[in-house]
Amino acid sequence: MEKDNLLEECLEGEVILEGRIIRVERDSVLLPNGHVSTREVVRHPGAVGVIAVLDQEILLVRQYRYAIAQETLEIPAGKLDANESPLECAERELREETGYRGSMEGVSTFYTTPGFTDEVMHLFLARDLIWDPLKPDEDEFLKVERIPWDKAVQMARQNLFKDAKTILGILLLQGQI
Repeated sequence: MEKDNLLEECLEGEVILEGRIIRVERDSVLLPNGHVSTREVVRHPGAVGVIAVLDQEILLVRQYRYAIAQETLEIPAGKLDANESPLECAERELREETGYRGSMEGVSTFYTTPGFTDEVMHLFLARDLIWDPLKPDEDEFLKVERIPWDKAVQMARQNLFKDAKTILGILLLQGQI
């Protein structure tokens, strides 16, 4: 085994689940040491999150998250539709979830959990917000909450949010709002 070789090569793969949002694959891979192992991967089209600031307050959405069986307080977010750019998705999601549109600035792009998914999250900062709502998705139920920016930073630092994109977005922009 070459000391610098970390590449895992796919030998064969199968689709385990083809869902509405995700696809789950199971691959046999050749490891750098010559052994064979299995990798299960969740394929995802990508998503956006929007740090929306209005009058020194951040707009957050409270919603029930079935996967964790509890409500969360999060930045507006959603998955990319087919042939939709991250910017277009951020503009749409902000209007659907909060009723506002605004000027968008890219903040960060990152993998959410690279150990098992290829999901990429694009974070945007929205300012100069204007009321211009879109109809929310029919299966989405949420409440918009406005929190003073300084309080949101404090909440993020005290681990009072349980959503990674919300924590990251707030802390990345700390001192800039």
